[in-house]
Amino acid sequence: MSAGRPLAFSVHGLTKRYNLVTAVENVSFTVPSGTTAALVGPAGAGKTTILRILLGLLQPTSGTAAVGGPGSRRDGSAVVVGAMLQPRGLHPARSARDHLLVYAAAARVEDPRVDEVIQVVGLGDSAKTRAGELSPGSQTRLALATALLGDPQLLILDEPLAGLDAAERAWLPDLLRRHTRRGGSVLLSSESLANVIPMADNIIVVSEGSVVYQGTPARLRRGHPDRLVVAASTPIALATMLAAQGFTDAVIRPDGRLAVAEASEEQIRAAATAANVRVDNIVADQIHPDRVLASLVKPARPPQPAPYAGIAPQQPTPYGIPR
Repeated sequence: MSAGRPLAFSVHGLTKRYNLVTAVENVSFTVPSGTTAALVGPAGAGKTTILRILLGLLQPTSGTAAVGGPGSRRDGSAVVVGAMLQPRGLHPARSARDHLLVYAAAARVEDPRVDEVIQVVGLGDSAKTRAGELSPGSQTRLALATALLGDPQLLILDEPLAGLDAAERAWLPDLLRRHTRRGGSVLLSSESLANVIPMADNIIVVSEGSVVYQGTPARLRRGHPDRLVVAASTPIALATMLAAQGFTDAVIRPDGRLAVAEASEEQIRAAATAANVRVDNIVADQIHPDRVLASLVKPARPPQPAPYAGIAPQQPTPYGIPR
């Protein structure tokens, strides 16, 4: 990350409360221009609240949230933000193309741009299909096309992978990489860490309204590496020999097996021979990214009861209109 790179998104000390319920508490992060950042966490963690505050659709209780800082705008022009939110804001009776034409008129975008974004998101064969008849994945594509109408520098995408099947998920990272190569910036949300690793330069993990991790996917992975799990006659002796050879990340598990990171099977067997330790078997334990996420966050909170009888916590009004 360049120290002089302008900021696309900046959040500092952000807190949002609804009566006695705290949705977001003291959240701070920045997203440099030309990068993609992912807010990751379980449902109810506060991700959507943060995105709505950045878009000006909610007012924070305290703290600040800024979009498009100095230097983040193309040619010094006004910043343009495209947003894809939940719910998607699609009229079920309108065709995909008619939906985009309505939004283009509202945003003062020329009609030819509608056909451009239809091709960009791969909806050419479904342009005349009513939104209510589209598959969930195609509805997500249509919502993304809506966000792209104004050729925005900045994108805020709430659960952009929702409804996409495994094959479609490879398409979105490529689109976002092209966007950031042109100088654009992206802030997206997801409940799955595995889904965003292919597209995110930085990860912000949120749990119960607070940030519990910030950094690159590679740094997060280094803290939770894949391991080889060794059943050995004397695991302590094997761990001692491995440490002497520079492999210090070895943990004895409750079942007595030794879990070793960064060493190959050949290196482990060589260390066992040198320590006169019998190795019964070695199995790989590959850590799925969502297992890493589960280790960082707390389970989703159940719905909060009203502070007292007759009055329920205020909730934001549903919406689906990108800004």
